[in-house]
Order: sequence, then structure tokens, then C-alpha cells
Amino acid sequence: MSGLDIGIIVFYMAGMLFIGIYSGKKQQDSDDYFVAGRKAGVFSITCLWLSSWIGGASIVGTAERAYSMGITAVWYVVVIAVSLVIFAFTFTGTIKRLSTKLNLLTYPDFIESRYDSKTRMVATICTILGMIGFVASQFLAGGSTLSALTGWDSKVSLIVVAAVITFYTAFGGLLAVTYTDWVQTVILLLGIVILGVPLSIMHMDGGISAIQSLPDSYMNLGAWGWPSIIALGLTTLFSFYTNMDGYTRCIAAKDVKTSRRGSLLAAAGIFIIAVSATFLGLSTKVIMPDLPDSRNALSYLIIHIFPQGLRGIVVVGIIAAIMSSADILMLTASTNLTKDIYQRYINRDVTDKKIRHLSTCCSFGIGFVALLFAMYRQDIIDVLFIALTINSAGLFLPTVLGVCWKKANSSAAFYSAACSLAVVLFWFLGNALKWGKIFETDSFWPGLAVSALLFFPISIWGRQTPEEKAKLKVFQSAGKQGGKDRKSVV
Repeated sequence: MSGLDIGIIVFYMAGMLFIGIYSGKKQQDSDDYFVAGRKAGVFSITCLWLSSWIGGASIVGTAERAYSMGITAVWYVVVIAVSLVIFAFTFTGTIKRLSTKLNLLTYPDFIESRYDSKTRMVATICTILGMIGFVASQFLAGGSTLSALTGWDSKVSLIVVAAVITFYTAFGGLLAVTYTDWVQTVILLLGIVILGVPLSIMHMDGGISAIQSLPDSYMNLGAWGWPSIIALGLTTLFSFYTNMDGYTRCIAAKDVKTSRRGSLLAAAGIFIIAVSATFLGLSTKVIMPDLPDSRNALSYLIIHIFPQGLRGIVVVGIIAAIMSSADILMLTASTNLTKDIYQRYINRDVTDKKIRHLSTCCSFGIGFVALLFAMYRQDIIDVLFIALTINSAGLFLPTVLGVCWKKANSSAAFYSAACSLAVVLFWFLGNALKWGKIFETDSFWPGLAVSALLFFPISIWGRQTPEEKAKLKVFQSAGKQGGKDRKSVV
């Protein structure tokens, strides 16, 4: 890459650090740090959703799969858009109302408001493990992309990306994430959609019609395999209801309407980006059909056909997508450690100022652990799937049915979530050590099965304590819709 392109990348990263430091000075309390003061508008919520779910795997991974398999790659991101639409109409209102009336700040807060402290701890562990996995995958995607495009050593690139994200997130909190995500969303759309797609069309002989020259298998939407596509769709959908960063967005919104509108606009943007990333992968296959490494298909396309200056902007767009996913995930894990473990179990009387300082330290720690994980594990998709499964398999039923089923009780929630987590981790271990063919099955299915087999019987035949009944009454009252929020579905 030219000096101009590298200069654009360096300038962008420096700008993100400046925003983080600037945002840190504007914070007044922990609500500002963790949920942007609960007053984010539609545009901010839209950007936060886009930045979280459109990261390295969504763009780089989709383009790579499109290069090697065809249009079936679009499913990877389309299921995200569809899942977000379902989540927007069914759960955003519930989360916002409960967070406002019960002063909830985190997903484990939500779980304890319905169940008990034991279930809360399981939810906290699942969330932290999942978030570290998500952050590691984004670090890995960012490092590999930066290395391929600049020629820098892969480990150096990985450390640079991890350091920049960690610093501006640690110092700025969600205000910094919100401000940077405005910039990152605009750059992403500019680099990938507005510039990337037209330029790739210009460099194909015959334009868009050149795609038709690819093998027939490349036009098969089901080439990925329908069982895998369905499993991916369910895992993604379930994770929306149990993923901490989704709760952060709903809580940060100024009201229910804002939360829902921001979610729906983000879903539309995600769909556009999914189609664009798939098209870029197909374009790369047409222009450069015999690449030595399909994992860097998008990087090769940028290097070979984009002019100087524009190349740097497109690279920044991809890095922006990766960074904007990692920052909110890191902040989420930091929130869990400070609010859900330290303040909840160690020091209930900790001052607001100390909480914010401790969260800064936790962000650095999470960034370091995620960096080590990224250096150890090189498969982005594998790491992402592990994170999604840990978050969704055991917690989906207790979360959703806890809202709409009175019989759901704390014992059922705890045992189903804890045992499911144990099974999922055991399944991953068995797969890694190749203990048998059964462990080649997606760990999501045995995890969900164990959760269901425990949750329903214990709920049906178990009894709620007087404390549980009182808590349920408060929970249901707080979650009720009313006034302008009639369209919300609980």
C-alpha cells in the first residue's frame, strides 16, 4: 500500500483514540459510562447495532465464503438482519420498560430481577466468556486484514488493532463507543457499499453480468447446507435474547420507540451490507479466480483494483467494522465484571467513581485476555460460533419464558443454564480432542436439549417460594406495556 493509504489508516486510528479520551472527560456517572446516560437517539442506536453485528466475520468472512462457495454466503449476515427484526418487535420494549422501572443496567440484572442470584451468576459467567470470544474474533479479523493490506507482521498488526480498541473503549465507555460508531458506520457504508461495489463492477469484464460466468453451484442459496443454515439461524436468533450487548442498546435508548426504530433501521443496514459483502466476494472470484488463500479474498481485491487514497478509505471501512464490533463487546464484558461481580458480590457500597475506574482496568484486562486468545486460536468463524453457543444454548429458555410463563422458577433456570453450559464446554473439548464422531455435531443442539429437558419438568413440578412469587409480581408489573407503547409485544 502507498504512504497515502497507510497515512489514512494511521490518521483514523489516532482519531478514534482522541474520541475516547474526549468522551472520558464528558462522563458524569456510571450510567454515562455503561449506557450513555440512557438517552441515545435513533441514529445512535442504529449505529450501535450495526457496529456490533457487522464486524470482521460479517464482512471479511462473508466475502471469503462467497469467494469459495457462492451466494450461499449471504445467509451468514441475512440471519442477523432477520433475527434483529424479530427481536425488535418481541423484546426491545420489554427490556427498556424493565430497565427503566427496575433500574436495571445489565443482562444479569434482568435475570436476577426474575429469578435469583445463583442464576444471575451463571448468566454472568456465560456473558463474560462469550464476550471474550467475540472480542478475540474481532481482534483476529482486524489483525489479519491490516497485515494483508499493509504488509505488516501479523502479530504486530493484531497488537496494534487490539491496543487502539482497548484504549478508546477503556477510557471513553459507551459515550466513546457511540461517538466512534457514528464515524465508523459512515465510513463502513462509504467504503464497502458506495465505493466497493461500483469499483468492483467497473473492473469486471461485462460488469454485473460477469457473475453469471461462475459455476452453477455459486448460484445455489443452499450450497452451505440447509441443516447448517438453520442451526446458524436459530443460534443467532436465540443469542439476541441472551447477548448482553443487545440489552445495552435497549437500555441506552431514550425510550421504547427509539429502541425499536433503531433496531429496525439497523436490520435494513445489515441486509444491505450482507448483499454487498457477498457481491464483493463473487467479484473477487471473477477478477482473481485462483487466489493462493481465499481467507484474504477481500484484501486481495482492495489491493489490486482500488486506487491510492480510495484504497485507504476502504481499508478503514473494514477496520472500522471490526473495531466497532469489538469495542461494545469489550465494554459489555467490563460491565459484567464491575457491576455483576465486584459490586454485586464483593463491595456493594463501592462509589460510582471507583466503579468507573475499575471498569477501565477491567477493559484493559479483557483486551489482554482476548488478545492472547486471538493469538492462540486462528479460526474466526470457530471462535464466533463458540461465543454464540455459550451465550444462547442454556439461557434462551429461561430468558424468554421467564417473561411470558408464570411457572418458570429459579431452580429450573439455574439448573438448565448451568448444566447446558457444562455440556457445551464438554462438547467443545470433545470436538477439539477428537473423542468421537458424536462430538462433531454442533454443540448448540446438545446444549439446548439439556436446557429444555431440565427447564420444563422442574418448572412444571417445582414450587415457587413466597419470595419468588413476590418477585414475579413486581417483574410482571414493571414489564407491562401501556400508553404509547401499545404495539410492543411482551
